[in-house]
Amino acid sequence: MAHETQTRTKIPSCDSYFDTIQSRKRLPFPLQEALTTAFSQIPVSSFPDVPSGKVVEIEAETSIVDAVRILSENKIMAAPVRNSGVSDVGDWKERYLGVIDYSAVILWVMENAELAAVALSAGSATAAGVGLGAVGALGAVALGATGPVAVAGLTAAAVGAAVAGGFVAERGMGRDAPTAADHLGEDFYKLLQKEEPFKSTTVKTIIESYRWAPFLPVSPDTSMLTVLLLLSKYRLRNVPVIEMGKPGIQNFITQSAVIQGLRHCKGRDWFDTIASHPLSYLGLPFMSANEVITVKGNELILEAFKRMKDNRIGGLPVTEESSRKIVGSVSIHDIRYLLLMPGLFSNFRQLTVMDFLNAMGASRSLVTCKSDDCLGIVIDRLASESSHRVYVVDGDDSELVGVVTLRDVISCFVYEPPGHFDAYFVFSMQDALSQ
Repeated sequence: MAHETQTRTKIPSCDSYFDTIQSRKRLPFPLQEALTTAFSQIPVSSFPDVPSGKVVEIEAETSIVDAVRILSENKIMAAPVRNSGVSDVGDWKERYLGVIDYSAVILWVMENAELAAVALSAGSATAAGVGLGAVGALGAVALGATGPVAVAGLTAAAVGAAVAGGFVAERGMGRDAPTAADHLGEDFYKLLQKEEPFKSTTVKTIIESYRWAPFLPVSPDTSMLTVLLLLSKYRLRNVPVIEMGKPGIQNFITQSAVIQGLRHCKGRDWFDTIASHPLSYLGLPFMSANEVITVKGNELILEAFKRMKDNRIGGLPVTEESSRKIVGSVSIHDIRYLLLMPGLFSNFRQLTVMDFLNAMGASRSLVTCKSDDCLGIVIDRLASESSHRVYVVDGDDSELVGVVTLRDVISCFVYEPPGHFDAYFVFSMQDALSQ
C-alpha cells in the first residue's frame, strides 16, 4: 500500500503548468519579451533538417513487424504514420493518422503475450478477456481497448496464436499462466514474425484505436515561437512540418532537437544571460521530490513501465527501498532492451527493476545535477547524454530533490503572448491533446 499515493498523480493542465513556470522565473520581463519577439520572427524553415535530411514515414498498412524493422534500421524511436492512398494535396488530418512510437509497439506485443498466458490459465479466452482483473500485468487501458469485448478479442487472438504455433500447451495440460508467459518470451521473434495476431496486424489497426502521440503539424512559415510553445506549454514531444501541396513531411522538430539547438547558442548574449542563472532562479525544479513519481529497485520492471504509461511520463528515478537516495533511472525507451536481450525477455514477468538495470550495465547512465547548478550545465548534460530528463540531487548521498525535463528547459526561454494562437490552432491542439 506504500506505493499507492505515488503511482498516480494529477497531471497539471497546460495552462496551470506553464503559468506556474512563468510565475516562478525571476528573469527581467524586458529580456523575456525581447526573446519572445525574436522567436516570433524566426520561421520554422530556418530550423535545421533532421540528420538524414528526410523524415522517415511509415505507411498505415505496414505490418507491425515491418514497422519495428523500419524504426530500428533508421535508428529512430518514432515516425509519422501516413494514410495509404491519400493525395498529398489533401488535408493533413486525412493524410496522417498520428505518430507511432517504438516503445509503444513493444508494449503492445508484451501485453498480447501476457493476455494469452492469463487466458490459458483461466481456461477460456472469452472469460479471461471479460473477467475483472484478468487482463494482464500492464492492463487493458494500456492496450487502448474500449471495453471487455475488445479485450476478449485480443485475448482470443493471442491464445489462438500461442496454441496453434506450439508455443504453449493446450489448456488442461498443466501449464499455468506464468509458465506460459515465460515460454512466449523465449519465442518472441518467432511469434512476432510468423504468428497471429502479430504477423498480420497493421500500424493502422492499432493507431486508429489508440493514438500513441498527438499529431499537430505546422507550415514552414510558422514561427519558432509557436513550435517552442507546442513543445513546452502544450506538451507535444514532436512537431511535424508540412508544406501544403508538397509530398511528405518537410521536417520533424523534437524537444531533443531544440535542446541540441539551444546548446549551440552558447556564446550569444541572450542565451548566456539565461543559462548562467542557477535552477532556483528560474523556478526549477518545477516538481519537488514529493511530487516526482519513483520506483524502487525491488519492484517489477513491468510495474515501472506501467507506472510511466499510467502517468503519461517517459521515465522514473530508481530509489533505495528505505530512502530517497537515487540509484538509477529507467526510461520508457529502455523497454527495447527486452528485445535486444532475449534472456531478459524470457523472464520479463519476474524481472525486478534493479536486475533490469544491472543487465543493461553501462548502456544506461544516470543523468543528475545539483540544486545550485546553472541552467547551462543542465542543457549540456541533457544534450550530451541525449536524455529527456535530469534528476536534481542534493548532498553526497544523492538524495532526490526534483526533476528537470526537456519541456521545463524550453519553458525557461519563452512565454505565450496574449492571443498568440488563432482559433484554428486552439481547436487543433484541443483535438490532438484529447486523443
